[in-house]
Amino acid sequence: MTWTVWLSLLAACVVISFTPGAGAINTMSNALNQGWRRSFWGVLGQQAALIVHVVIVAAGVGLLVSQSPILFEIIRYAGVAYLVYLGIQLIIARPQAVADADAPLPREHAWSIFRRGFWVNLLNPKAIVFFLAFVPQFIRLDSDPLPQYVILITTVMVVDVIVMWFFFAAAAKPFRRYTRSVRGQRVMNTVFGLLFVAVAGLLLFVH
Repeated sequence: MTWTVWLSLLAACVVISFTPGAGAINTMSNALNQGWRRSFWGVLGQQAALIVHVVIVAAGVGLLVSQSPILFEIIRYAGVAYLVYLGIQLIIARPQAVADADAPLPREHAWSIFRRGFWVNLLNPKAIVFFLAFVPQFIRLDSDPLPQYVILITTVMVVDVIVMWFFFAAAAKPFRRYTRSVRGQRVMNTVFGLLFVAVAGLLLFVH
């Protein structure tokens, strides 16, 4: 992969990562409820899903999904259902009473945060189709594809981690004080729950 091609890839990754979506919402929600540092587990889960997407495309499965309306619809509805499920979970979540304003909120297990981030990104059929159109532009078939795929996925992941953790998760920091009260938790959970449902609606109705 030449420097010109890599710089184009880098620029594309930055634009894509800054585009708000379910991953950004999940990252901000984690940062609010679990803190900036622990939100990194969710970011890692999302990166694991990106690796799976690239492998799917490299193996040719992405082409099969994009050309099979039934399979695509099954994945799409599964993604919609999962985002709605996450949204409803947040909306109906019982706020945790915090007697001491400086006391930490109850901790969610790191594996649970990681797993949620993984499924949020994996169950997104648009990502499969997007990578199907995105990846071939940066892979030269007359050269060994493995090093090129390694460079591509490394670039995608590094950029996405930086944007998710240092931008979206950090952006949630000023609002974390609202989680110190029952009312604040209820408001923030409702807001992010509705955002998950809204993204699910876009996934359902926008083709």
